[in-house]
Amino acid sequence: MNSFDGDTNEPGTAPETEQLLQPVPEGQRITVMLAAFEGWNDAGEAASDALRYLNKLWGGKKVASIDADEYYDFQFTRPTVRRTASGERKIKWPSTRIYKASAPGTNVDVIFIQGTEPSYKWRAYTAELLVHAEALHVDYVVLVGALLADVPHSRPIPVSTSTDDGALRERLNLEASQYEGPVGIVGVLSEVSLLAGIPTVSLWAAVPHYVAQAPSPKAQLALLHRIEELLQVPLDTHELAEEAEAWERGVNELATEDPEIAAYVRQLEEAKDTADLPEASGESIAREFERYLKRRGKDKP
Repeated sequence: MNSFDGDTNEPGTAPETEQLLQPVPEGQRITVMLAAFEGWNDAGEAASDALRYLNKLWGGKKVASIDADEYYDFQFTRPTVRRTASGERKIKWPSTRIYKASAPGTNVDVIFIQGTEPSYKWRAYTAELLVHAEALHVDYVVLVGALLADVPHSRPIPVSTSTDDGALRERLNLEASQYEGPVGIVGVLSEVSLLAGIPTVSLWAAVPHYVAQAPSPKAQLALLHRIEELLQVPLDTHELAEEAEAWERGVNELATEDPEIAAYVRQLEEAKDTADLPEASGESIAREFERYLKRRGKDKP
């Protein structure tokens, strides 16, 4: 995909005063499914890397998987051979893995869906995912993707938030996606989840198309910040923030070596800065300050 229809400061952003997760009686838990898929919906592998980071951070445990033989063309998505710690060669097959974790200090459980976009039987595949969602008592679905866009690497990575759920859209002041055209498995799962009656939100990070190769830590970090806002759960992203800064410095150095690339980046920066002028109020500053206060409160004994 190479189009982008949202920005962190545009109406598709959920205000800080609103929350995706509604309060539940004391002692009851909330379960959120977070799903990302390697492939067409994952520019720079930002979406799948973001969920891998979060799954590792929260110590997710594998609870299920989906049979690869049913859904993958192994000539297109090939298995790989790796050596184990003991030196033995082992084939790793493409698959979809399901993990469960609990957000520390909260009543929120998270189901991570991590895998590669399937080659076949998308309807059966998404139906199987929803069977797992029902068995794991999923209350909300958050779909995470990344796409290539004409955005500068030196500015905040835009992340759009959208939903086709009318009630959720009104409550969170979101917008429906305006994209029309070919869709990936993320778009299909979004529709199927909504048809199943599960409140569903989609997040899309815009990865600069001129640095599309993985990893893309700055886009990964932007997605994690949006997940942090939606779930109202402070995340420890210090290590990833350092990687994002190093990534940006590296791209800066590469850009300065090529006058044409440097001129193109300046053009993108000017267009972005001009578009953001009406939004250069205290809204984004307040959002960052609120995130800082939440982290500071969490770190206090």
